[in-house]
Amino acid sequence: MIKRLSQLIVGACVLALFAGCAERKTVDYSAYKQSRPKSILVLPPLNQSPDVKATYSMLSQVTYPLAEAGYYVMPVALVAETFNQNGMNQPEDVHALQPRKLHEIFGADAGLYVTVSDYGTRYMVLSSATIVTASAKLVDLKTGSTLWTGSATASSQENQQNQGGLIGMLIVAAVNQIVSSVQEDAGYPIAGITSARLLAPYPNGGLLYGPRSPKYGTD
Repeated sequence: MIKRLSQLIVGACVLALFAGCAERKTVDYSAYKQSRPKSILVLPPLNQSPDVKATYSMLSQVTYPLAEAGYYVMPVALVAETFNQNGMNQPEDVHALQPRKLHEIFGADAGLYVTVSDYGTRYMVLSSATIVTASAKLVDLKTGSTLWTGSATASSQENQQNQGGLIGMLIVAAVNQIVSSVQEDAGYPIAGITSARLLAPYPNGGLLYGPRSPKYGTD
């Protein structure tokens, strides 16, 4: 029964994966290609999860795939200090600012607005997993128009094989829960995977290559 249930779950995941890929291929890049931003301002992510570490964990991860894609990313520490000095201490307050105002302050071409909807470790009867899910939109700060939207998720359970039957699955789940509880932030490395899936340029709906990439203009 458990084996059959596992097969059904795997099948559903595969179908969901292909469905997600098919959906991402319909992204309209026309406004993005017309704008062609060179610099990106990353706003502190909104956190809709119960874990208070989600905002800054994701913020520290998203800059890497942006830089690797060929964009100049406004220094995160400088941006955060600028907001703090002006009394903007909450991500909600920053996201409420007008795009043109952000352009006047920082001079960036586009702003990346990230929302973390799931962050943390879940313990279930037969499994324990650390999951990070996020969505994002890239906005032209001069016009306020949305250039791109996307979403991604990652889990610590990916590519793990359940072995040893029911008892083995329970033991693995318990061990994973203990490891997650003693780690300072088990979601941090998973946030890195989510960020890469969300922002890395690729044919199925990611960002376009920036001007500092040798592949600029080929997508």
